Amino acid sequence: MVGLFKHPKRRLKKLLKDGEYDEAVKLGKSLESEYSDDHDFMFIMGSVFSIVDDPKMALPYFEKAYQLDSDDVETLILKTNVHLALEQKDEAIQCCKLIIQLQPKNTEAQDLLEELESI
Repeated sequence: MVGLFKHPKRRLKKLLKDGEYDEAVKLGKSLESEYSDDHDFMFIMGSVFSIVDDPKMALPYFEKAYQLDSDDVETLILKTNVHLALEQKDEAIQCCKLIIQLQPKNTEAQDLLEELESI
């Protein structure tokens, strides 16, 4: 148990796994300044806010995670979903295009892009 306190990201992941979302948000907020340039931390925090259905809070974390690692397709997929939840069609289209650049055979992104561009 001592290891979890030495490794706050592990503790954050454990809180998520255990469904302790409020605690995860509190812990994450308290660690944010220390981990502001940590891709994994930003990804985890974006995920926390996605899980608790708060896309407005999730978006800046996914955007920062993407800035820190622009080849991370998983971040782009979650960022796309957040844009969709916020009804930001153009941003979702841009994310789909970036996913397809990184993974040309990603049929989900291709299908979503076609659907969004036809609306």
